[in-house]
Amino acid sequence: MISAMTERRIMQAIEDQIPDLYRYARFLEATPDRADDLLQDCLERGVSRLDRFQSGTDLRAWLITIMHNLFIDRARRRQRRGFHVPVEDWLVDFHQPPNQIDRLRLKDLDRALAALKPRDRWILHLVVIEGKRYHDVARELNIAVGTVKSGLSRARRVLARAA
Repeated sequence: MISAMTERRIMQAIEDQIPDLYRYARFLEATPDRADDLLQDCLERGVSRLDRFQSGTDLRAWLITIMHNLFIDRARRRQRRGFHVPVEDWLVDFHQPPNQIDRLRLKDLDRALAALKPRDRWILHLVVIEGKRYHDVARELNIAVGTVKSGLSRARRVLARAA
């Protein structure tokens, strides 16, 4: 059993080792956050296992051994687990909203287009999809401009009801 005086001296000795331990943690870990975590875990393990420290031995070497073993354990754990990507990072990239509603709308649109007279469907295609002017469509289909306008109007009404 360690006396209170001896325990205070050991705690002070551990505290004195923190700068060296931090430098070693930074050597082992690439990021400051990981180095901080490694240092904290090392100090926690060292303090919780003071009963295993043999007085008269090198405290710094004992703590560095603890840190090294913790680092090796973490590296093995990371290797087994594989590359870690937080869910938040990949969820945005790979998440697709459900498309059932879109499919239903497309089916409704297909039905509405199928219900159109062939000439009205063709007028709708030429004006809306190909962007042709009324006069050009009338000339191409050999019909009056008014017929183009009324056919387009009928097609739009049918599609509006389907939506």
